[in-house]
Amino acid sequence: MHVELHSDFQDDAEAQQAADLISACVHCGFCLPTCPTYLDTGDERDSPRGRIYLVKQLLEEGQATAITQRHLDRCLTCRSCETTCPSGMRYGALADIGRGMMETQAQRPAPERLLRTLLRKCLSRPTLFTGLVRIGQLFKPAIPGALGRKIPPRQKTGPVPSQIHARQVLILEGCAQKAATPATNQAAARVLDRLGISLQAVPGAGCCGAVDYHLGAHADGLKHMRRNIDAWWPAIEQGAEAVVSSATGCGSLLAEYGELLAGDPEYAERAAKISSLHTDLAAFLLQQDLSPLQTRAVRGKDKIALHIPCSQQHALQQPDTTREILRRAGFTLACTRDDHLCCGSAGTYSILQADTSERLRAQKIDALTGDSPAVIATANVGCQLHLGEAAEVPVKHWIELLDEATGP
Repeated sequence: MHVELHSDFQDDAEAQQAADLISACVHCGFCLPTCPTYLDTGDERDSPRGRIYLVKQLLEEGQATAITQRHLDRCLTCRSCETTCPSGMRYGALADIGRGMMETQAQRPAPERLLRTLLRKCLSRPTLFTGLVRIGQLFKPAIPGALGRKIPPRQKTGPVPSQIHARQVLILEGCAQKAATPATNQAAARVLDRLGISLQAVPGAGCCGAVDYHLGAHADGLKHMRRNIDAWWPAIEQGAEAVVSSATGCGSLLAEYGELLAGDPEYAERAAKISSLHTDLAAFLLQQDLSPLQTRAVRGKDKIALHIPCSQQHALQQPDTTREILRRAGFTLACTRDDHLCCGSAGTYSILQADTSERLRAQKIDALTGDSPAVIATANVGCQLHLGEAAEVPVKHWIELLDEATGP
């Protein structure tokens, strides 16, 4: 697919990159049956191929309409289309460029701008967001309806390992995860401690940048990335062997730090190093000698429904790592279906596109629970919270189950 850039974009590096990305698309349509929003609406503008055409139109005509904005907003960025595409189309990168351009090309109504700004400013600041979550948890019994359901119950985190090991890895604590599901990283610390590895949270590191970047505020997203690099760098120089993420949504962006900051002469080299050191928690564990984990008999005949987040399947391209760890630990995995389809969480999508998100969630819960599981396990905080709002069985991060099965 060839793009003739509008004169306004001739010297625009992002526009040129978008045109290069579009050139990989052969408009074959293989992406259509793997796209959750196309399956939901039947409108090809809500498919990867349709959105590629809309971005192409923007690049060639030099202007965009609310229609283009609406259909880009409806994209989950699940990247299932990338896994399916026979020609290697990097749709996720194109969608992010398109969203960034749309923020300058099509003015949003004031209420939309306000909501998106509030989401960016609150979610990306762990201290602020934690305070808001704690207030919400305090008053949750008095908060009715959907808003009350979105407030997660307060978790018990358990003991923190006190021993400092020679082997150390850094952990991205994140923003929503640190506030809403702190048990995840505490469980990860205990499991790694049993393997003789210390999990180190570095003060100063925070949001990975995904909230801002995926909402089109690229400059703010890049600031978060630079801040994390500055915070982690002294520990890396002292020998930290990896940057681990227990949230696959955050991890998929960490893997792209090197690419996103490649044009920054001050940060390019360090960003590339961070991306090379990044590893998802499940992938990291599979590289270790797991024999020190003395697994107790787990849950008898209770079955675990494993939800594999889109970011783990399609962005990180690691669809089987968590399944392999749980299998080795002796868990019985329930039969599930439509594993490749998104649950509808997708970061802020569940708030900004609530109707579509809830329909996709209902379908996903139905696909996960057909085999009567005792619990749903996932690898991403957004999916965990989103599914947990509506599922009739508990939803946990898989590392919590492994911690329970291998603890003293």
